[in-house]
Amino acid sequence: MRILMVGDVFGRSGRRAFSEHTAKIKREKNIDVVIVNGENAAHGKGLTVQTFNTLLSGGADIVTTGNHVWDNKEILTFIDREPFLLRPANYPENTPGKGFCIYPYKAKNIGVINLQGRIFMQPLDSPFTCAEEILKEIRRDCDIILIDFHAEATSEKMAMAYFLDGKINALVGTHTHVQTADERILPKGTAYMTDLGIVGPINSVIGVNPDTVVEQFLSCRLAKFEPAEGNCVYCGLIVEIDEKTNRTLKVERIQIVEE
Repeated sequence: MRILMVGDVFGRSGRRAFSEHTAKIKREKNIDVVIVNGENAAHGKGLTVQTFNTLLSGGADIVTTGNHVWDNKEILTFIDREPFLLRPANYPENTPGKGFCIYPYKAKNIGVINLQGRIFMQPLDSPFTCAEEILKEIRRDCDIILIDFHAEATSEKMAMAYFLDGKINALVGTHTHVQTADERILPKGTAYMTDLGIVGPINSVIGVNPDTVVEQFLSCRLAKFEPAEGNCVYCGLIVEIDEKTNRTLKVERIQIVEE
């Protein structure tokens, strides 16, 4: 089984690039399941019904999010009815939506968990404790388990990966929009990559028009950020899993730069 995990889709250009390249990658790489982070899909901030459906029609099976999940309030109108749309599981109790799902594919049940870090981010519940609790709940029902850890600090992502090494098939980071080149399989068998990267404009500052970001740094005043447009970079990771043993076999980093 080959699972494609895709980085944060940013704005209109990112949605276009996701749809175009995902279809091609699925054909050429024999992809079975696609997981994508969609928290920046609607004009760089949050999700709407339309942008969520665009991701699904573009090839996504499961959509994860992160700290920008609530930026567009429209998500509150549909997050509870979408079984494969996730928000970080370590938000407080009674938060709308869900933090994990079990996706059936052929004879396999694929567990997907969405977590958010705490270093330089909101002080949510411990993602470490939350991960343990969810794994106790779903381990018996899942053949394969993957985690999108939406976090700022490299150290927090790495620590989580070693904490869960051998207990899950893969842990990938999202949030920074900058792809790392450290994809590997850890000693006990869990695939890891610090950050998947972005699906969004290549000539940007993590998706945003560079001029407005530079101006904010120069003036030390808030500026209105607008998504950049144009050619995109498409970033992700393919995780290959043995269908007989459910063990992770290898990983392949994906980076497509449009010209």
